[in-house]
Amino acid sequence: MNQTQATPQATNQKRILTGDRPTGKLHIGHLFGSLQQRVALQHQYQTFVLLADVQALTDHFHNPALVRENVLEVALDNLAVGLDPNVSRLVIQSQIPQIAELTVFFSNLVTLSRLQQNPTVKTEIAEKRSLFGESVTYGFLGYPVSQAADITIFDADLVPVGEDQLPQLEQTRELVRKFNSIYGKADGAGILKEPQIQLSATPRVRGLDGNSKMGKSLGNAVYLSDSSVTVGEKVLTALTDPLKARKTDPGRPEVCTVFSYHQMFSPNAPEIALECRSGARGCVDCKLQLARSINTQLEPIRQTRAFYQSRPKDVMDLVMEGTREAGAIAEVTLARVKEGLYLNYGFD
Repeated sequence: MNQTQATPQATNQKRILTGDRPTGKLHIGHLFGSLQQRVALQHQYQTFVLLADVQALTDHFHNPALVRENVLEVALDNLAVGLDPNVSRLVIQSQIPQIAELTVFFSNLVTLSRLQQNPTVKTEIAEKRSLFGESVTYGFLGYPVSQAADITIFDADLVPVGEDQLPQLEQTRELVRKFNSIYGKADGAGILKEPQIQLSATPRVRGLDGNSKMGKSLGNAVYLSDSSVTVGEKVLTALTDPLKARKTDPGRPEVCTVFSYHQMFSPNAPEIALECRSGARGCVDCKLQLARSINTQLEPIRQTRAFYQSRPKDVMDLVMEGTREAGAIAEVTLARVKEGLYLNYGFD
C-alpha cells in the first residue's frame, strides 16, 4: 500500500466536497447515492471526502466511542469502492477547528423557523421520535448549518448529493449569498464561494422492508461489507409485491422492492419484469437471483476492503495526511471570513 499521497492537483482545478457521517458502515444506498459518483469524479476534480464525526455525534452523543470506531469503517468503505488515496483526500471533520468557527458565524444568519422547515430535517426528526421517542437537540436541528460550513470552508465548487440532501445544499447556497451580501467587499466581490450542486441520477434506494429510505438506524440495509451469506439471508427477507401470493400470480414489478434492486444490480432487469408480470417467475427464485447479482458486484469491494482492513495504521495515516492538507485550506478561508467580520485583530 502506497502511504505517500500525491501532490494536490493544480490550483486551477475545481474542488469537490462530499462525505459521510460515521454512524456505521456504509450500505448499497450510499453506493448508488454518492460513492459511485465521487469515484467517477475524483480524477476530474480535487476531491475532499469529509468523515463527519461531529455531525455523527448529533445522533450518537451518548456513545462517542462508536463514532470514533466508525471513522475507520467509513474510510475503509470509501477506499473499497475505488476512492484513490493518491488523488482524493479523506478528512476528519473534528480535526478542522475552522469548521466549528464558521458554523458559529453562520448560525447568526439562519432563523430557527428556517431550520424547522427543512424537509429532510423534518423527516429525520419524525423518524427519531417514532423510533426512539426522543426530542431533538440543538445540534441535530442545526446540522445543516454545520454542513454549510463544511462545504464553504474548503471553497468547494461542486457538491455531489442525493435527492434527500438537496434541501441542505440549497440552504448552504442561501447562507453563502446572505453572508456575502452582508460582509462582502465594497466592489461586490464575495468572501465565500457559492457551490454548485450535482444531483445523483440514481433515485433513493429503498430499504429491504419497502421503506422509502435504506438506513442504518432502520435495520433495513445491505452493507457493502456484508458477506455473501449475509446478503443472501437479507435478500430473502426483502418485501415483494403483496398481491403476488403464488408463483403463477401476475406480479407488479413497479411496487416490488426486490425488482427495484434488480434494476441496479441485474443486467437482465427488463426480462425479469416481463416474467414477473406474466406469472412465469416466483418471488423466491427472483430473490435468489438478486442475491447472486448483488454478490457479484460486492465481491471486488469486499476483497479491496479486506486489503485495507489488514492495514489500519496505513489507512489512518492517509486520513491524517488528508486532514492536514484540508486544514491548510480551511485556515486560509477562515482568515478571509474573519477579515470580513472585522475579527482579524492580529494578535501575535
